[in-house]
Amino acid sequence: MEREKRYPTKDFHIGKLIKAELTRQGRSITWLASQVDCSRENLYKVFRHKWIYTDLLFQICEALDYDFFQVCSERFQSKKRERNGQSVDSNFPKDWDE
Repeated sequence: MEREKRYPTKDFHIGKLIKAELTRQGRSITWLASQVDCSRENLYKVFRHKWIYTDLLFQICEALDYDFFQVCSERFQSKKRERNGQSVDSNFPKDWDE
């Protein structure tokens, strides 16, 4: 079975999730760029992508004090339960896939 069929990620967008958390905290892109030592332009690219390098994600987690890895893990577990026909309790932020 292909990976995408087993664990679909088409509706999981880490860039949008990061941007939503940044906005929720009332912080600016300039602030985050200074915290993770990258340009604002690169952060705008991050917001548009559904994927991110783990080292950059770790830096963003530290800067925002938010565990995006946990969100990814919960998403994985939810999809796994869904695939196995088990009930799914979602702890995802309400706007994680908007």
